[in-house]
Amino acid sequence: MFETNSCGILIKQIHDAMEKQANNALKSSDLTMAQMTALLILRKKPERQMSLKELERSLRVAQSTAAGVVSRLEQKGFLEAFGDPEDKRIKMIRMTEAGEQCCLLADHDMEVAERELLSGLTETEWSILFSLLEKVRNSLS
Repeated sequence: MFETNSCGILIKQIHDAMEKQANNALKSSDLTMAQMTALLILRKKPERQMSLKELERSLRVAQSTAAGVVSRLEQKGFLEAFGDPEDKRIKMIRMTEAGEQCCLLADHDMEVAERELLSGLTETEWSILFSLLEKVRNSLS
């Protein structure tokens, strides 16, 4: 029988609580966690740009969902979309200076939230948890 305290349910409960907290914190900036995640992914890319298809895979969402996130971020001035110079069929996105500034402000808020989330763990426990979570994530297809 499926237990209510299974790993999957615990992970879902943690995710839901963190997403709610993040969305509440981001509300004043008129952003959602999905939008902020897209910006943070884009920030790690060379020249702060990537294809829409690559973002879709990184977010693990449908093309229409990724396109919606990009559209809203573009309307807010945090990124710009353009055709790939070598293949106009490929839609590219690039972070703007406003998007970079948004990420800088979010860094501090995310650090505070993560510190609060993990406050009950020792540094060794945190390291083990992080390693295990990466291992689980990397096993996803």
